[in-house]
Amino acid sequence: MTIKTGESLPETTLTKVTENGPEQVSSSDFFKGRKVALFAVPGAFTPTCSAKHLPGYVERAQDLKAKGVDEIACVAVNDPFVMGAWSKASDAGQAVTMLADGNGDFARAVGLEFDGSKFGMGKRSQRYSMIVNDGVVETLNVEAPGAFEVSSADHMIGQL
Repeated sequence: MTIKTGESLPETTLTKVTENGPEQVSSSDFFKGRKVALFAVPGAFTPTCSAKHLPGYVERAQDLKAKGVDEIACVAVNDPFVMGAWSKASDAGQAVTMLADGNGDFARAVGLEFDGSKFGMGKRSQRYSMIVNDGVVETLNVEAPGAFEVSSADHMIGQL
């Protein structure tokens, strides 16, 4: 079942990409006591994700923070080394925290997993964005398959 606004995020472990290497973090610790703009992509280095989704959040990071967002995070069903390489290749640096959901536990727990096996991608996360305030989902924007509209940084800024 897909998570809904007003619900708390389930407890899972994500891997945060840091300058010192991968660091495991519980979802409750990561989202505790702050407002996080979280967006999920089907995969690092995939066309829409690399050309539009991540760059939009990098470019609009200061605008999101001006609207009260404490941190911007990207989650994908990829390993932390791929997420780190994608961050470097995209100059995401200090703007976006990369969270690896290597086994898809977070995607499954929030009910936003999809099967990309027919494309050779296996189980992945749907494309979505959410505002999480102290671990509780305030807004949730899930894209239709193949779409990129409601999960963009611009759309999120309009919601704040």
